Amino acid sequence: MAKPLTDQDRRKQISVRGLAGVENVSDLKTNFNRHLHFTLVKDRNVATKRDYYFALANTVRDHLVGRWIRTQQHYYEKDPKRVYYLSLEFYMGRTLQNTMVNLALENACDEATYQLGLDMEELQDIEEDAGLGNGGLGRLAACFLDSMASLGLAAYGYGIRYEFGIFNQKIVEGWQVEEADDWLRYGNPWEKARPEYMRPVHFYGRVEHTEEGVKWVDTQVVLALPYDTPVPGYRNNIVNTMRLWSAKAPCDFNLKDFNVGGYIQAVLDRNLAENISRVLYPNDNFFEGKELRLKQEYFVVAATLQDIIRRFKASKFGSTEFVRLDLASLPDKVAIQLNDTHPAMAIPELMRILVDVEKLTWVKAWDIVVRTCAYTNHTVLPEALERWPVDLFQNLLPRHLEIIYEINRRHLERIATLYPGDLDRMRRMSLIEEGDVKKINMAHLCIVGSHAVNGVARIHSEIIKDTVFKDFYEADPEKFQNKTNGITPRRWLVMCNPGLAEVIAERIGEDYIRDLDQLKNLLDFVDDDSFIRDVAKVKQENKMKFAAHLEETYKVKINPNSMFDVHVKRIHEYKRQLLNCLHIITLYNRIKKEPNKSWTPRTVMIGGKAAPGYHTAKMIIKLITSIGDVVNNDPMVGDRLKVIYLENYRVTLAEKVIPASDLSEQISTAGTEASGTGNMKFMLNGALTIGTMDGANVEMAEEAGEENLFIFGMRVPDVKAMDIKGYDAMSYYNRIPELKQAMDQISGGLFSPSQPDLFKDLVSMLMQHDRFKVFADYEEYIKCQERVSELYKDPKEWTKMVIHNIAGCGKFSSDRTISQYAREIWGMEPSLEKIAAPDDPR
Repeated sequence: MAKPLTDQDRRKQISVRGLAGVENVSDLKTNFNRHLHFTLVKDRNVATKRDYYFALANTVRDHLVGRWIRTQQHYYEKDPKRVYYLSLEFYMGRTLQNTMVNLALENACDEATYQLGLDMEELQDIEEDAGLGNGGLGRLAACFLDSMASLGLAAYGYGIRYEFGIFNQKIVEGWQVEEADDWLRYGNPWEKARPEYMRPVHFYGRVEHTEEGVKWVDTQVVLALPYDTPVPGYRNNIVNTMRLWSAKAPCDFNLKDFNVGGYIQAVLDRNLAENISRVLYPNDNFFEGKELRLKQEYFVVAATLQDIIRRFKASKFGSTEFVRLDLASLPDKVAIQLNDTHPAMAIPELMRILVDVEKLTWVKAWDIVVRTCAYTNHTVLPEALERWPVDLFQNLLPRHLEIIYEINRRHLERIATLYPGDLDRMRRMSLIEEGDVKKINMAHLCIVGSHAVNGVARIHSEIIKDTVFKDFYEADPEKFQNKTNGITPRRWLVMCNPGLAEVIAERIGEDYIRDLDQLKNLLDFVDDDSFIRDVAKVKQENKMKFAAHLEETYKVKINPNSMFDVHVKRIHEYKRQLLNCLHIITLYNRIKKEPNKSWTPRTVMIGGKAAPGYHTAKMIIKLITSIGDVVNNDPMVGDRLKVIYLENYRVTLAEKVIPASDLSEQISTAGTEASGTGNMKFMLNGALTIGTMDGANVEMAEEAGEENLFIFGMRVPDVKAMDIKGYDAMSYYNRIPELKQAMDQISGGLFSPSQPDLFKDLVSMLMQHDRFKVFADYEEYIKCQERVSELYKDPKEWTKMVIHNIAGCGKFSSDRTISQYAREIWGMEPSLEKIAAPDDPR
């Protein structure tokens, strides 16, 4: 029987997938069997699917290792400036397919597994997501690693190897239930433990000021054990490193208790030290001031800085001896990028090393720190900004508290000189916030201790200069920059949407994968009937495939000809999933009122995780699922409107749903979403955006033409004006009959008949104290959705608009973002040069 057409078959027609040469396939089969043999000899004689997955992963990994070693040798010989990207989150997803794409192995592997009687897609599905992040911030870090390797930068990602990543979400009777994500239980073929680089990290203790200098003594030690994961660039033979630290108790941890017979307890207490890397805090855009979290933040920074300085000292002309003893040149060879304030402790820790250990003067050390560090701000929401109680620092990191006080003293001295007598400004700009509880403002520490501060979209970078960091901008305008976020086109197009990647390559060649700006050449084909047909056909195939996936997963029949209206992101009030709910209810009411009208059929899909302690977000999920129960079971509505909650939204699910989406919902209140990157993924994959002028939507509208997006709602100045005037939700409720009807249905129990007041908290929040002004944008949103439905009835015009969007995507490649970081912040030059492959002569 002929093998049915899969994504892999389609990929064979496109050389961006790599050619399946005969010798290539034969070598892969040999290596695959060798790896499989070793697995089975150890354990048993019957291979499971997981054994086959590990054999394939190890076969692909073999192609990485030689390149990895050669890349690191290349860096030691050339001694380039190195960039260290410090992040508490790296949301990597799966690695196998991404590695095959970047090494041009995908077709050969597909052919080899097919000849061995296996299905490569089935094997890929066995891999666990590395979910070491919450959302945008962690996924951005992953895209950046891909771009840094693809642009030939000597770059290292440093973070924590959480034993448990972001929780798995189950929806039980409409409610979110969290399950631990034991992603390492079967082992991880992509990581390599490096115990030879284990480093001690100190906590607690006290500070002694002696004649020889300051000493931090009587500390508790935790060891940081590094695990390295290779990060391949796109077809340039460069493989960089992501190094994640795992906490280990030292052998003598608490064993002094042994003398009083507490040996068993002392060994059990080792867990206390090892808990540091146990679990990712599952909060997105919300600060939780727990001691364990501060320990995580210091742990990653202390281990990483030891590593950075070790490598700096040893990196002279390929020598392994410590020859570079003068730390004055550190900023010429090292750039440290702080991904939000989570790694802010790098600033006082580097000061501690330079002053206490290396014995530099304060002034010299501070100059080095500021020239080395740079800070990316990711949010302006006040509840997300980190403010640590001074008492916690006093106990956990006493020496760092002293250093922060001294940084603050000198900083305020400078401010007093710049603005004599302006005590209010000094209070606002202090690193220490006075109040019932004294707190350290970590964003202020980052700004003062860095030479560059950037927002992540143009509008966001303007907002931080105008509002939250206005005083700092006035004092040091040259520090502030914008770096609009981007996404990697390798994972977010070539890998997840091979059909579209192929259709584009047929028209403009395949160099666009390295240079996304070339997509603008698609404008030549915007009226080309065959191109319009091809783009529409790929979208329809992706929808059929995703509909089949939904049917299998949720046992629900989806109309693949309906508009796939998709809203996937973390559940948060500011992202306004509630506005989407009001649209669904309004549409439902309209269909019920005029059942014989010709409605544009829609399948609304909403997905995302709520932080476990965020009550309102969990209620929003329950509301969405409850609306779905009513709408999906109403025979009068049929398949003209369906509501699906996408359970356990994660990188792997995003790779399936985004290529199948028609409409992308990006409807945050203007001025609240720093950038968004999901919006860029949808745009690149041929979905149209309905959105507010917020975050990167503004630049997307600029690149594609505002007429090619569905823009609605208040702009930032409107929101500001409303904040001054006061937002009166009741006035909208009383004035707009359809809004009143929808709210009355929620509060009257239409969607919760057995518990009529189930949603009273949500209702009272929307009516009385909605910071994000859902009602204010309701009317325009509904009208805008009517325009969407109207255009969807004309597939040709819809697809033309899609092509305008894809053609406008060039700016939103993370390659462009990273090139700007490199040139404008790190003082490095990106390069598209290939280095020699391991089997090539050097």
